[in-house]
Amino acid sequence: MQNATPAALAVLVLELAPAAVFGLAGERAARACARWPSAIRIAVPLVCALPYVLISYSHQMFSWEWCALYAILPVAIAWLLTQATIADPEQRGNWRDAIILLTLGLAVDLRWFERAWPNGLEGWGKLLLVDAGLYGFVAIRQLSGTGFDFHFHWSDWKTGLRELVLFAPLVLGLGLALGFLHPHGHALRLSFIRTMIPTWIYIFIFIAVPEELFFRAWVQNLLERRVGRRWALGITAVLFGLSHFNKRSAHFNWRYVILASIAGIFYGRAWREQRRVPASAITHASVDAIWSFWF
Repeated sequence: MQNATPAALAVLVLELAPAAVFGLAGERAARACARWPSAIRIAVPLVCALPYVLISYSHQMFSWEWCALYAILPVAIAWLLTQATIADPEQRGNWRDAIILLTLGLAVDLRWFERAWPNGLEGWGKLLLVDAGLYGFVAIRQLSGTGFDFHFHWSDWKTGLRELVLFAPLVLGLGLALGFLHPHGHALRLSFIRTMIPTWIYIFIFIAVPEELFFRAWVQNLLERRVGRRWALGITAVLFGLSHFNKRSAHFNWRYVILASIAGIFYGRAWREQRRVPASAITHASVDAIWSFWF
């Protein structure tokens, strides 16, 4: 990992802490936050600027403009979701929810903020946005039915691996037919297979969980309340596919969009069965790990 200095790793742990708190004790954390005065609840996300300050100073690239953005944006999310909680107590979805999700999604997908970070540490900026969203939707909005709970159940593995088994033949066949997947001759070597577990863990934590949190726990969850389960599943899957349009290509990667959209259906099915992010993240991480063998 490029530029993974001790300081960068310390900041990484700092950024992962909110996800651990909300994933292991989300309801208690939300109840604790609810007891704070409104002004404090809205101001707390100012601390989201701290990781940027620490990383940028250590790499001599600090900018007051970027610092202000990382301070103001999380506070704006908290304020908007405070207003959404008042305007939409039934949690059917409010225009403020949509604006926040659109902003977070485009910021990550179009890499709006990556130039604020040193090469190799752009992911730290994305984790900051995850933290801001988590605080807003869990502590402020207290959005129900997200399934962001990492007390793993046996059913998470059962559901996640079942969707993998259903999807794997389809993605392998279609991926090879489209020329998207290319089998590697070394894929079955013992040394390569040994990397599968650490690769899977890395994908689960840094790719699958953030994406499943955004697309399933937030987007699909809110859409279901407006358009129903079937349409929400399909719309979210298409949005998930389109978010991959610029991955692994300088141009519109239509093959990736098609495969990711189909994958989104199975990830969405895994999540909605018991509304559990761990279940869909297991499917997601397993698919991506298998793809790493073939593409």
